[in-house]
Amino acid sequence: MSKTHVKMTVNGKAVEALAEPRTLLIHFLREELDLTGPHIGCDTSHCGACTVDIDGKSVKSCTVFVGQVEGADVTTIEGIAQPDGTLHAVQEAFRQHHGLQCGFCTPGMITRAWRLLQENPNPTEEEIRYGISGNLCRCTGYQNIVKAIQAAAEELSVKEAAE
Repeated sequence: MSKTHVKMTVNGKAVEALAEPRTLLIHFLREELDLTGPHIGCDTSHCGACTVDIDGKSVKSCTVFVGQVEGADVTTIEGIAQPDGTLHAVQEAFRQHHGLQCGFCTPGMITRAWRLLQENPNPTEEEIRYGISGNLCRCTGYQNIVKAIQAAAEELSVKEAAE
């Protein structure tokens, strides 16, 4: 199959590459860009392990062809931390509040939580549970994930108030 020229921004960096039009974004990110944070979990869009942010929306990258993100701004878990490596408040809260166990769902869960807190900076527990309902975790029972997102929301509101 012939390859198509694709351009996009990934984690703040311009990317140009040749890819088969039928290549899924998750495979392009992992195999062509060596961004292995987003995981391949189910290939059916049920688990959310492959969640990335595309133009301000949480998207399961196993459901998108690379050609569909032409010109888009894509953020993966690798692009959420600060350029100096300092963890984002959501990442730090997951670490501090034990919002992970095996870690397989964590990149997609954090990426979704990162976007959720931009959509709703002060969510209730119910809003958090609804907001992450497209991301499955088989280990934690979600309680510590919810606590981590609540803690991140609080930390981000304190930072915003100080600015």
